[in-house]
Amino acid sequence: MDHSVKRLCEVLDVTRSGYYAWHSEEPGVRELENQVLLEQIRIEYKSSRQTYGSPRIRASLLRKGFACGRHRVARLMHKSGLSPQKRHRWHPMTTRRWPGAIPAPNRLNQDFSAITANAKWVSDFTYIDTAEGWLYLAIILDLFSRKVVGWAMAEQMSSTLVETALDMALQTRQPKMALLHHSDQGSQYTSDGYRSKLMDANIQLSMSRVGNCYDDGGAVTS
Repeated sequence: MDHSVKRLCEVLDVTRSGYYAWHSEEPGVRELENQVLLEQIRIEYKSSRQTYGSPRIRASLLRKGFACGRHRVARLMHKSGLSPQKRHRWHPMTTRRWPGAIPAPNRLNQDFSAITANAKWVSDFTYIDTAEGWLYLAIILDLFSRKVVGWAMAEQMSSTLVETALDMALQTRQPKMALLHHSDQGSQYTSDGYRSKLMDANIQLSMSRVGNCYDDGGAVTS
């Protein structure tokens, strides 16, 4: 059932002149521009994981061709409740020893020299902070050439990650002679699957001492 404007205004306790003023009001050009700009601001704010303030968001918008003033961006962000959130200095733990796991002895013993290829491999993995979240990178380094012979990247820190890196190294190098593989005591390296792959390839295991960051020779960071 339709109702007259007069009746609706009486029910809502508003004046008819106020209703017609509201009904005829249309956003101006400036308001429309602000709506478009605010949408772009929201996109930049979200992509920064809510850490960018108005100066960095404005700089990003300018690089993309959006003309906007510093105070205008700040005003729109403030009006919409968009403020940079303080990032916590959290980072993943990459080395977690599995309870009950028996590590291999430290046969490398910080001797990072190698007189031939495929004599000593060191393996490690690290994390990378991206706009989409944490990514984990596992590598295997040949100490003779200091070249990466196997690597893998994934969103999960699992034994599959290091196994994929090992598979690449074995396929690429196909070692024939005695080979020493050194890693930390993380649960990924002490897993049954990873150790089985090494044993099947006749590769001797070596593992760092707990809490000694120098035992792997900086495999990832060097």
